[in-house]
Amino acid sequence: MNRVVRGSDGREWTIRADLEWSNPISADEFEHDVNGGSAPAFLMGAVFVFLVVMFVVWTPAEVVVPGWLVLLLVAAVLFFPVRWVLRRPWTITAATPGDQDEHPPETWVGVVRGFVSVRQEMSKVARHIELYAEPDMNGGLQPVE
Repeated sequence: MNRVVRGSDGREWTIRADLEWSNPISADEFEHDVNGGSAPAFLMGAVFVFLVVMFVVWTPAEVVVPGWLVLLLVAAVLFFPVRWVLRRPWTITAATPGDQDEHPPETWVGVVRGFVSVRQEMSKVARHIELYAEPDMNGGLQPVE
């Protein structure tokens, strides 16, 4: 997602949100970040799908399977992948090249989780830039050197 906003001082800001496919490591978590990788998740997902397939294959022909049970199984299979996609972290970057007068180039960066939260944070940042010429210092974005 990209958005261009003109600040109250005339500078043009570019606000960009990028989906992160891996969790960014912060300084406090670095020593304690022990990740088993994605293999356990794939293994559990494969076991679950295998059990659902066996449930369907071994069902006798005389048994009538209600439609709600099929929908429940599909929802159970899709729950965790959909949740994973919706809860991914997004990196929001607000940057301006500055101008020839007194304003130097600036870049502000922050991380937000969830698609809806990203849209809300981008709107807040854009509104704050329009009103005060820079993102909110107490908001989700922080200046970067």
